[in-house]
Amino acid sequence: MVCLASKFTMCKINRSKILFLMKKMILLISLLFGFQFLSAQNGIIQGRVYNSINNEGVPFAEVLIKGTTTGTTTDIDGNYIIENLEPGLYNLVITFIGFQEKSVFEIQVTNSKPALMDIALSESAEELNEVVVKASPFEKKEESPVSLRTIGVAEIQRNPGGNRDISKVVQSLPGVTTTASFRNDLLIRGGAPNENRFYLDDVEVPNINHFATQGASGGPVGLINVDFIREVDFFSGAFPANRGNTLSSVFNFKQRDGRNDRQGFTFTLGSSDAGVSLEGPLGKKTTYLLSSRYSYLQFLFTALELPFLPTYTDFQAKVKVKLDQKNELTFIGLGAIDRFRLNLSANETEDQQYLLDNLPVNNQWNYTTGMVYKRYQDKGYWTFVASRNMLDNSAYKFENNDESAAKILDYNSQEIENKLRVEHTLRTKGFKFNYGLNYEFVKYNNRTFSRISTPIGEQLIDYASDLKMNKYAFFGQASKKLLTDRLVLSLGFRADGNSYSKEMSNPFRQFSPRFSLAYAFNEKWAVNFNSGLYYQLPPYTILGYKEGNEFVNKTNEITYIRNTHLVGGVEYNSSLNSKITLEGFLKYYQNYPFLLRDSITLANLGGDFGVIGNEPAVSNKQGRSMGMEFLFQQRIFKGYYGIFSYTLGWSQFEDKNGEYVASSWDSRHIVNITGGKRFKKNWEVGLSWRIQSGLPFTPFDEDRSALAANWDILGLGIRDYNQINTGRLNASHTLDLRVDKKWFFNKWSLNLYLDVENVYGQSVVSDVLVLDRDDEGNAQINPAQPNSYLLKYIEDAPGITLPSIGIVIAY
Repeated sequence: MVCLASKFTMCKINRSKILFLMKKMILLISLLFGFQFLSAQNGIIQGRVYNSINNEGVPFAEVLIKGTTTGTTTDIDGNYIIENLEPGLYNLVITFIGFQEKSVFEIQVTNSKPALMDIALSESAEELNEVVVKASPFEKKEESPVSLRTIGVAEIQRNPGGNRDISKVVQSLPGVTTTASFRNDLLIRGGAPNENRFYLDDVEVPNINHFATQGASGGPVGLINVDFIREVDFFSGAFPANRGNTLSSVFNFKQRDGRNDRQGFTFTLGSSDAGVSLEGPLGKKTTYLLSSRYSYLQFLFTALELPFLPTYTDFQAKVKVKLDQKNELTFIGLGAIDRFRLNLSANETEDQQYLLDNLPVNNQWNYTTGMVYKRYQDKGYWTFVASRNMLDNSAYKFENNDESAAKILDYNSQEIENKLRVEHTLRTKGFKFNYGLNYEFVKYNNRTFSRISTPIGEQLIDYASDLKMNKYAFFGQASKKLLTDRLVLSLGFRADGNSYSKEMSNPFRQFSPRFSLAYAFNEKWAVNFNSGLYYQLPPYTILGYKEGNEFVNKTNEITYIRNTHLVGGVEYNSSLNSKITLEGFLKYYQNYPFLLRDSITLANLGGDFGVIGNEPAVSNKQGRSMGMEFLFQQRIFKGYYGIFSYTLGWSQFEDKNGEYVASSWDSRHIVNITGGKRFKKNWEVGLSWRIQSGLPFTPFDEDRSALAANWDILGLGIRDYNQINTGRLNASHTLDLRVDKKWFFNKWSLNLYLDVENVYGQSVVSDVLVLDRDDEGNAQINPAQPNSYLLKYIEDAPGITLPSIGIVIAY
């Protein structure tokens, strides 16, 4: 179950009853199916070992189950198969002369289908004929030796409190701050939620959440099906040159291929939604993945008497065609339909009335479709990516939620991007090169009618905007390994431009160099460094804002946001599949948009529902973020796994007077401890505990808020940005729990899980202004100021425990 209220949420759930029912259900299924589980041991791991640069099979490579002598060697085409395995998780080690050793962790083996694992090996930079080059179990890329974490699908699925949502899983890593437990806003190293970029099989996806905040990237529920994910690369710095328009992070989601032996399906039933996935062959050269999910939150929220009723539907698809060994074609699709309406019958309590006063009705849909063609050559490969994505967002609000009354808000907007990227990856004479071009054609339209409150009184915003623009970029990166692969150097650049304005049309004005260095003292110790200059375009809500027939922010010479990164660190890799890193970072922002109507930097917004940036702005503010991160990560070893991370950081941006003040994401201390244990008979228990310093907040302007003319429009308090972020919430800490039990049968498997967020109901108490109503629920007029209401404070965000019981059936 997910709580979606942006201002105030009351979810009262009897935890003890759910835990009792869960225990009984697990006991019953254990009694019914224990014997069949013991008798079924027909697991298979199979796939292909190939050269990462030319896709040619690596013959006679050794593929072993780590820590055992069980394994095999690849055939002449690089294919392998390991049979007669008991269901469970396995780690593989792959070796061959002249290639770097590769470790693959936590491959889930079942009886119902083969575990397909195609494994790419990287050639050693040195011409070694008799040596196998050992590699760390933690992947390090030449272009990004620092600030990169690779997350496997098993880590996503079992993460306590994550509820199979990648955005929540990332929150256990260093440098990641969150605004609230029920949202997926990712605040990376002091940056805003709009500074992240997402790629699914090389196709850029603007947003990976339902109920997206337009102009940012967050939302309350992830829409990516984690059962399709093979692994995720998370970059918090050292961005590759072929990934542009980002300031804080890049996510590369890599999907697995569909099974090629027969048709299969997976059914998932959770507390808030149900989904079904299909996969299988479509011929000898083609496989597919297809899934759909539908929520039934509206029924649950109606029963809980919540004043809002959200529903969501999503789909995901992948079709891969292996034309031959040198050519492959992949189609992907991802989309969502989100509906958010009000439950007007839930209006008895102050918190219900408060939500009904300010929440609009909201409808959204979005999709991304893309095609990726790869053409392999002897020393490299070409990648061609063509895609289209679209967001349709609408919202409306009437006075007193009466559709016969005056309208307060009527918002309709669309963002459409058509993209083409061509890039070439090449290895020659010990160098690795990557270079290419980007082109995008963008359409943005907006129809806004909004009555808003300003310091000088009510203002009517009523405009229609249609924006078309071209975006273009070119990039290149060269990497070289030296000193028997102990030293890795990488130098890259990128240049972006667009046709929006003269100020941004010249790509050399947005020239973005970057440099990385990694040096390994031995197999365990290494130092890493990166410095780079990155640019990001302001959101379309700013670019497309109009007053009259004028693009106001074009006249205001809005331009790219600029961010300079400096990152350095040391790492230690033990022989027990564990890793320790210590990194320091410095980020310096320039040209951040300053919103003139609200007198606030855009960097402080984006952690709530709605739309940000839909107003006049100028690119004249600076910011800075700095800190250090410590990480200890233990890959699964003798059944145990875990992560401990600590972040110390500062995030500041200029206020309207040009003075540096704490940003809305300035969380000084963040500690995460996540760990678990796999027990016999396929039981697994995980815990995640997090403590975080309180985030800053801006106090209310009580006098302006109380004015009847303002409250009748907004239905909530107005922040006093003359005192921006001068308050700070108390520190918060939460404990999440997950229990999994799996059964494996001859042709199908069953996973039953309990996932509990915020086990002991910890709350982050902040106060919000609400109407002080009389006994009949009517607003009271201030006798001293007849044009104002009486207001009072109530506590926001009480402690909420969110248990989820889920069933996953795979065939």
